[in-house]
Amino acid sequence: MANILILYHSKGGSTRKMAEAVGEGVDSEGVKKDIKRVTEISVDDLPNYDGVIIGSPNYFGTMAAEVKDFIDKSVKYFKKLEGKVGGAFTSTGMVGGGGETTLMDIIKVLLVHGFIVQGEPNGGHFGPVAIGTPDENVLKQCRMLGAKVARLAKRFK
Repeated sequence: MANILILYHSKGGSTRKMAEAVGEGVDSEGVKKDIKRVTEISVDDLPNYDGVIIGSPNYFGTMAAEVKDFIDKSVKYFKKLEGKVGGAFTSTGMVGGGGETTLMDIIKVLLVHGFIVQGEPNGGHFGPVAIGTPDENVLKQCRMLGAKVARLAKRFK
């Protein structure tokens, strides 16, 4: 059975709510998942997953330092995560405040590791972005992201 890690950082709770909705999407595909705060897991666990979906609030147009620190430590597995499936989601304070740049920074890391990242033609193209507290539309996009990554992980498993 495929196994997905939903990894996130959240202070105010918006990114956590998004992570939970992503998890609902993974569940809808019958795929095993772990939802973990970035501080609750080690990079040594990454090889155990078929997919990784990373969520971070937008801080100054990029991911939170806690997420970046985890990613920096993941260099230990450079060239060893190729073929896994990935995705990203973020929360931000305003339209044009850096949500898409945060997503792209996360996606770039996944691509450097050799992950397969599928775009979304029917919503946030790079991943879900919440402006403040995620509304039902954003939570729906999160569920879609989780389901899409889960389906791909099952295919490649």
